[in-house]
Amino acid sequence: MNKTSDVFKKGKAFIPFITGGDPELDLTERLIVKMAEAGADLIEIGIPFSDPVAEGPTIQKANARALASGTTTDGIFHMLERVREQTDIPLALMTYANPVFVYGAEKFMERAARAQVCALIVPDLPLEERGELLPFCQEYGIDLIPLIAPTSQERISSIAKSASGFVYCVSSLGVTGVREDFSSSIEEMVDLVKKASKIPCAVGFGVSTPDQAKKIASFADGVIVGSAIVQIIEEHGLECIPYVKDYIRKMKKAIESLES
Repeated sequence: MNKTSDVFKKGKAFIPFITGGDPELDLTERLIVKMAEAGADLIEIGIPFSDPVAEGPTIQKANARALASGTTTDGIFHMLERVREQTDIPLALMTYANPVFVYGAEKFMERAARAQVCALIVPDLPLEERGELLPFCQEYGIDLIPLIAPTSQERISSIAKSASGFVYCVSSLGVTGVREDFSSSIEEMVDLVKKASKIPCAVGFGVSTPDQAKKIASFADGVIVGSAIVQIIEEHGLECIPYVKDYIRKMKKAIESLES
């Protein structure tokens, strides 16, 4: 199984997010394979949930579409196992604490490991409660990725020192969604993480354009993009694959231009 940290050894990483099952699981399966071909370094797949508190309207609607199509956690795991027959791209799951505990934390990690998932992101899991999932993540070799927000200042050092895989730096307060401007504190956040640990930092929430990606990649190790891709899927539905591939190529090219 690919390790999460290996993603950043080749250079700046581009990490796209999609909601599993939006608009249907068969499309998600094909989309993951094609996103890998287009240059994605790690793909983050959201497990649809009825109350996605960290998400803005775009990804909320994607969750609703996925649930309406009958997508389940087991369905996602089965789909990822099929994906593994076609690509070895590193995969991360994004979900909320409730679905994991309802499924059973150990059972969830075992199934994720079987699908060769390398990382788990749980945005509503406070640092103080990581201990409820961390032992199972460690047992099955899955990195539990912490999120750091602009309000985390005094805790950044302790979060970074205990992290594995990478640190997810949230670019701004509030929910996900495309933004024009970003807080000037993002670079400071990344700097504080780097002072505390050698762990890679990826920045997400609101990034949508090649120029934004290039700017963030100038100081971060990776760029995470969700809502902009989910909007393309919403607009084009079952015909979205070539449009998503083109978008990923442009974003990856912008990031790579820093290294040339």
